[in-house]
Amino acid sequence: MTRTPEGDSGLKRERTARGWTLDHAAAKLNTLTGGATDASLMSAWESGRRRTGQTNRRGLCTLYRQRSEVLFAHQDGTAASTLEQTGTDVVQRVLTRWADLVEAMVEVADTAQEWLVVTGSRSREKSYLAAIETAVAQVPDLVHYRVLYGPPRHSELTAHLLRLLELRDPRERRNGHPTLRIGVVEQPAAMERFFVASESRAVIPLPSLHGSDGFDSGIVAGPEAAIGLVQHGREACASARLIQTPEAVLALTAREQHHGVGGT
Repeated sequence: MTRTPEGDSGLKRERTARGWTLDHAAAKLNTLTGGATDASLMSAWESGRRRTGQTNRRGLCTLYRQRSEVLFAHQDGTAASTLEQTGTDVVQRVLTRWADLVEAMVEVADTAQEWLVVTGSRSREKSYLAAIETAVAQVPDLVHYRVLYGPPRHSELTAHLLRLLELRDPRERRNGHPTLRIGVVEQPAAMERFFVASESRAVIPLPSLHGSDGFDSGIVAGPEAAIGLVQHGREACASARLIQTPEAVLALTAREQHHGVGGT
């Protein structure tokens, strides 16, 4: 993936030819996809800093009435991005104990100042959920994205989502960004992702190294990977159905499970 010189991508040419601002184009895309793309993510796609996911690619092709190979040639080139060149150097630590995994996830939430992106529908670890709520309550400028893959699997997660909506109004914006986004990916074929990422670090849980039950291992990743995962989560949320009210949370059917260890 190569970064494109200013004004040189098909995405930007199609937008500017219509006289649209980034905000205007993002709003039109969201009308098509039902997502929550914003101007900064549109800019990252146009410059080639980030690749556009399949749902938003289809939406942009429809919006601009243009072929994918024209709009996304700058994203699909053979040159590797900085993150791709870094490779396994982004991994700072391997976690092989459940207690260490939870501690590392809590630390991501505790230290987040700008972004806190969490994915998955299996969370039930109380200290981890409490750390997220504390960050949302105590850091006004923090932007929090929660991406669910299907309904919450545990009642603890449902209660957590309700508390988040008590702490923040999803309509509130700071520094041009909504400060809370909860979205649910409902496509049956979508693979559930598990990670927590801030602007400076990330933790990615792995299937258990000790047995077949749940997730009790993981890796800690540095800033390059963390920033990439923040964008991953934002794009996933942009393609998800937004959950904006307590009523919408409660409408998701919580499927309580009594066995196994939850993901993030």
